[in-house]
Amino acid sequence: MRRAELTRATKETSISVKIAFDAPEPHREISTGLPFLDHMLYSCSHHGGFELIVNATGDLDVDPHHVVEDTGIVIGSCLEQILRDGGATARFGHAVIPMDEALSEATIDVCGRPTLVYRAEFPQQFAGSFPLWLFREFFNGLAMGARFALHLECRYGENAHHMIEGLFKALGKAVAQAYRSVTEQSGIAGMSTKGAI
Repeated sequence: MRRAELTRATKETSISVKIAFDAPEPHREISTGLPFLDHMLYSCSHHGGFELIVNATGDLDVDPHHVVEDTGIVIGSCLEQILRDGGATARFGHAVIPMDEALSEATIDVCGRPTLVYRAEFPQQFAGSFPLWLFREFFNGLAMGARFALHLECRYGENAHHMIEGLFKALGKAVAQAYRSVTEQSGIAGMSTKGAI
């Protein structure tokens, strides 16, 4: 099965996520209380071709930080569960996406060693009312939850909305590549020359 469903509840947030790579007609229902984050997650899953259902609530009246970070953690944890339950994947994923004047890149290694390299300098600090610096927290939570190495770079751009949206589109494509089922390998052990991830 190339799917997972998890719920995580703390005193600050309640996050439910479902991801499916094998859905014949992928559904996308995303509600975080943060419309720009919803837009990015929808774009990510649409261009990755996988099903994504997210329902997140939390202390947005305090700061959106907790909802953003915890959503990343739970999405990442779903990906980690898919690896454990679904067996070997292609492991590596990479995509470079242009969006008008902007060019963004995402690279993934499903290696069991959570790492984030994030290079993004935005010419505007907000997209609508969403503070763009919070995406580092989302991506860090995603990498920690999935236990993969995630390298993200907005190479250039003049419009911050284009830059980050291109990055989420690239992320969706890279995730779809990395979590593609690989039958010729002997389970997860076959994903590495060490015999373990």
